Amino acid sequence: MIDLATPSYRKATFALALGSFLIFCNLYLFQPLIPVMANQFSVSVLKANGLLAASTTGLALTLLPWAILSEKLGRYPVMMISLALVPLAGLGILFSNSLTVMIFSRALLGVALAGFAAVAVAYMAEEFTQSALMMAVGTYISANSLGGITGRIFGGLVSEHWNWETAVAAMALFSLLCALAVYALLPKATHFQKESGFSVRGASRIIAEHLHNPKLLLAVLIGGLNFALFVNLYTVMGLRLIAPPYSLPVGWTSLIFLCYLSGTISSRLSGHWRKQHTTTQGILIGTFISMSGVWITSFHELAAVIIGLLLISSGAFFVHSLAYGWVSHHATRAKATATALYLVAYYLGGSLGGFLLIACWQKAGWPGVLMGSMTLYGLMYWMCFRLKKYDSTHQTPSMANP
Repeated sequence: MIDLATPSYRKATFALALGSFLIFCNLYLFQPLIPVMANQFSVSVLKANGLLAASTTGLALTLLPWAILSEKLGRYPVMMISLALVPLAGLGILFSNSLTVMIFSRALLGVALAGFAAVAVAYMAEEFTQSALMMAVGTYISANSLGGITGRIFGGLVSEHWNWETAVAAMALFSLLCALAVYALLPKATHFQKESGFSVRGASRIIAEHLHNPKLLLAVLIGGLNFALFVNLYTVMGLRLIAPPYSLPVGWTSLIFLCYLSGTISSRLSGHWRKQHTTTQGILIGTFISMSGVWITSFHELAAVIIGLLLISSGAFFVHSLAYGWVSHHATRAKATATALYLVAYYLGGSLGGFLLIACWQKAGWPGVLMGSMTLYGLMYWMCFRLKKYDSTHQTPSMANP
């Protein structure tokens, strides 16, 4: 097993973080470009949002097939196949001659990204010791946020100074280089055990088993609501900042994604939190921090908007790290399938939440967004308190939590 403070741990965590980084760079490259693409194709912002929703939906809908395949082939081969497909799928976007074809191409990119995202945490759960897993998951999710920041800012700035085609081509080349680095650094799996009697029917039974486990189902739904709020509050904030009275250019607006850095820090802190406190306490606190940030962004001063976004990011990533780790820890078998279920809800939430919050923005401005988001936060709190009863009160925190 890979333990903390060993050369294998450093190589493995760096390789997994690099893979996570390139996944999220690609996934969110187009988020700051939604108003740009709306103008280019003369469509509404809501329709142009399909470019973001297509990639997250394509990813969400194929996480389980990739995870099921990994129960047969192993985690390592699936991750390598996925990373090899990413630059090819990314280049395919350049040959799109209409918004519809581009949306389809982005969906195919989501399919390619899903393989790595579906099984990376399952690989860690099988290859790392328990103490190393706590820290590795936090590092992995920190790389998520850094990848999201980089992809969004890169897309916004490059498209403003050159064009979106340059951003896509450069990202495909970068993805190829990162994939080669991960292949060279990531240790091959040594503790994977193939599911006996594997079949599609058996996989369906495993999925049903996971969904009937309230410990897993509640965490999965919390993750979906958390991401529906987080990623789409940023999308709507971008629309708000390019409109009067701010009237900022797209390149400058994309810099709001630097606020993700607070999420990078909180993801790392989640590993330390789990050593001393219960997971569900952390989820409740993270949800409160994120919700507080939304209220602060209601003030018109740009400084208040930035402070609010920092709180939204730190709270959302703290919740994500804890809920993700909870699912991996409490799945008694087929961990890749369990974590993939979490990610299905996570990314479907990101896809569907955009249409809700953008519609709120178009109908009632920021007060409408506030009302829509508070409804989703209310659902999250209800689920958090339901999940809280499954935290053991008879064990020390380090034993009771992932």
